[in-house]
Amino acid sequence: MTVIRDETKGKAFVVDDTAKGDRLDAYIAAQMPPHVSRSRVKDIVKQGGVSVNGVPCTSPNYRLKQNDMLNMVIPEPEEATPEPENNPLDIFFEDSHLLILNKPAGMVVHPAVGHWSGTLVNALLYHCGDSLSGIGGVRRPGIVHRLDKDTSGLLVVAKTEQTHNGLTKLFMDHGRTGSLKRAYTALVWGRPHSGSGTIDAPLARSSNNRKKRAVVKQGNPEAKHAVTHFKVLSELGKNPDETSLASLVECQLETGRTHQIRVHMSHIGHPLIGDQDYGKHFQTKENALPDETRKVVADFKRQALHAAVLAFDHPVTGKHLAFEAPLPDDFRRLISSFEYKNPGF
Repeated sequence: MTVIRDETKGKAFVVDDTAKGDRLDAYIAAQMPPHVSRSRVKDIVKQGGVSVNGVPCTSPNYRLKQNDMLNMVIPEPEEATPEPENNPLDIFFEDSHLLILNKPAGMVVHPAVGHWSGTLVNALLYHCGDSLSGIGGVRRPGIVHRLDKDTSGLLVVAKTEQTHNGLTKLFMDHGRTGSLKRAYTALVWGRPHSGSGTIDAPLARSSNNRKKRAVVKQGNPEAKHAVTHFKVLSELGKNPDETSLASLVECQLETGRTHQIRVHMSHIGHPLIGDQDYGKHFQTKENALPDETRKVVADFKRQALHAAVLAFDHPVTGKHLAFEAPLPDDFRRLISSFEYKNPGF
């Protein structure tokens, strides 16, 4: 490969015999700095930013020929569509590369239909201002993992493309070989028979409601591998038969599927308290609670799930970062309602 031009906004290459047959996007990505990902190059190709022998080529899988001349124009980052909004953020850590915050329940992460304002992205655009780089070609915060609207807790946000790519690798590994550790606290109905365990059950979109997820058989063409590890932290209250009314459980993800903890805990018969999507069949449990406890549970209009622990090695500085977010007040009141009304606990 010979680089014949290298400018801030563009690059040109002549293909030698060692690259014959390579994919266009893979070849160019290999010549770029580490912070420019292959997916970014692929997007540039699809948008017409690459020409082969003077002719625009929008096919990322074009197979190279010897002496092909490639020209790529790197577009300027576009302005993000969401508007900056001065909404408060509970920030645990921040530097020029990333920030870690404690997301409140009720806040949507990304703008979408029905939630064009008041989102985490709106607040981040205001807070970060010009410190954001062009992640993916757009001036926006780099969201590498998400929390459901009604799930509270710790979330990391990248400010630069280099940081975004490093965090993406960490989160794709889910801590199997890397430094990432994430732990969620959940309040579930009853108590799992074993004090700890692993739920290995593939997930896919529910056939009854495409917005929900469901455990499916391995042969399902939409099935995605999903593994959740859990352990009981404490038991709350007692039924007349001396079984626990509820349990505080720690969950760790080996995979990161949509609604994974909520679906998996419901699958083993212990759905999250307050979960309107996956725990409605436990309505009779709520009806059997003491009056004041029942009122607190009925007023808790979200799943009892909190992203409590987040730890990883900083993808740029290498420093180990570890944080723990306390349970929000409504979650604590929910726990207290079981303890107070069940003094035998």
